[in-house]
Amino acid sequence: MAKLQLSVAMGDYDRTRALLDGSVQIDGVDPVYMTLSPEETFFRAFRNAEFDISEMSFSSYLVKAANGECPYIAVPVFLSRAFRHTSIYVRKDRIKRPQDLKGCRIGVPEYQLTANVWARSILQDDYGVSPADVIWVRGGIDEPGRPEKIKLRLPSDVRMENAPEGDTISAMLDRGDIDGFIAPRPPGGAAASNPDVGWLFDDPTAVAKDYYRRTGVFPIMHVVGVRKELAERHPWLPGAVLKAFEQAKAAALDKLADTSATKVTLPFVEEQLKAARESMGHDYWSYGVAANRQTLDAFVRHHHAQGLSSRLMAVDEIFHPATYESFKI
Repeated sequence: MAKLQLSVAMGDYDRTRALLDGSVQIDGVDPVYMTLSPEETFFRAFRNAEFDISEMSFSSYLVKAANGECPYIAVPVFLSRAFRHTSIYVRKDRIKRPQDLKGCRIGVPEYQLTANVWARSILQDDYGVSPADVIWVRGGIDEPGRPEKIKLRLPSDVRMENAPEGDTISAMLDRGDIDGFIAPRPPGGAAASNPDVGWLFDDPTAVAKDYYRRTGVFPIMHVVGVRKELAERHPWLPGAVLKAFEQAKAAALDKLADTSATKVTLPFVEEQLKAARESMGHDYWSYGVAANRQTLDAFVRHHHAQGLSSRLMAVDEIFHPATYESFKI
């Protein structure tokens, strides 16, 4: 039987490198890999379903899946994870603590971005700043006119404005037209070097470590999706995708742990890997539902509470049924 010729869109990460170089194969698949930025991948996947297998924004996927409108079914491969305390920037000359954001204007490139869902959950749960307490200003980070890739119906108490035509939220932050900025990427342009612009948290790593100790949550940003029509015709495919991505991640961690010649252009990698495993467990970047149920439960709850998913989805309906269990020897 001939292998399926499928397009696969994803980022060029250490955890996908073994797929890209061919040392790990997806069973039964002859892949055409495309390494694209998250913005391009998600826009093309959710607007036109251009790829057979695609890295996907977890938030965007839930928006569509809750309405029964997503052309993809997710696989619990979490290609991007991050503590989003570093995603919150403010005017340091006027914002001294998280509670000071009440009544302020915060720029976002898109309201429903996964990073922004997590950042809002942090502000609300830990500091009492709810989405209704601020005014949201939507605009491109470095290019004006960025659209929300998915149509949203936000709660009536969420106040949303668009950035002025031709303007960006980075420029607005630099001028002081907005008080804060939340995005997966840092502000650009003059704001990047403005001494009055900086992280909300002076030591975001310490705050994030405390967050993990209290919650056990390591935020998930991206999942992998398989076109539904392919999964229906080939029910073995989602499980094969999960298996291959697991193997690719394992290969990346093996290389990271090989310190005979450091594989990452960054000092103290050995120490950071040891510290991560001591505080978060050996498989700290786990795939699969069972090891991540606490994080998944937290995200779907906040996603629905923020008015992004039309119903509160159960974790057991988010992913393809074949990916909830696997064989053991």
